[in-house]
Amino acid sequence: MATQLDRDAATPLYVQLTDILRDEIERGLWVPDRKIPSENELHRTYGISRMTARQVIGQLVNEGLLYRVQGKGTFVAPNKISTRSPAYAGIREQLEELGYTTKTTLLSLEQVAADRAVAKKLRLDDHAPVFAIRRLRSADGVPLSLHESYVPVALAPDLDEHDVTNEQLCVVLAEHYGLTMGHVRETLEILTAPPGTAEQLEVRAGAPLLMLQHSIATPEGRIFEYARIAVRGDKVRLHMEYDL
Repeated sequence: MATQLDRDAATPLYVQLTDILRDEIERGLWVPDRKIPSENELHRTYGISRMTARQVIGQLVNEGLLYRVQGKGTFVAPNKISTRSPAYAGIREQLEELGYTTKTTLLSLEQVAADRAVAKKLRLDDHAPVFAIRRLRSADGVPLSLHESYVPVALAPDLDEHDVTNEQLCVVLAEHYGLTMGHVRETLEILTAPPGTAEQLEVRAGAPLLMLQHSIATPEGRIFEYARIAVRGDKVRLHMEYDL
């Protein structure tokens, strides 16, 4: 039986119903990809206007708890994995701590001439030699993130001889080249997936992605890695925490 709304309370009805539905979703009473009641059904069940029902659904869509499919209805969104920025703790390490089976696929590792954008991030001359590393990270068989990392050849001359599939890149750089993290600069934005990236991450072209970029420097200030990481926004939530 549906939880009744308190019509004598100071809390607006749409807030009450939003809280009820959010609680049911978060407690797992509505499983991911389940179709939820329509606006008309919510109207009949709770005795609210269709406009109020539309407002409730819209709020939960904005929160990422529901998603709409044109012509089919509104559904419960899949649970998202909450991780910290990979600059502070590798995504693979975090996923394994959460109990996921991870897989890293090395797409390419080659020495290239840095283009102007990469050279600027690494504070190198244009066309300076860098290692370009592309890896795909998956959890329980589902692709989650596409990593593009650039490391100056001068700082890690034989990096291409090391295993950056089974070993985390940060560990290889620290253990073999003494490149330890002292400072990180990050940016985070929302982008739409271009066709190639969409295919690798198994999402539709134009799907929203979290694009995290970071530059990592030694304690002395020497930048040794620049990375662009495309993360599936429908599967992962980046958790930020700061001590002030």
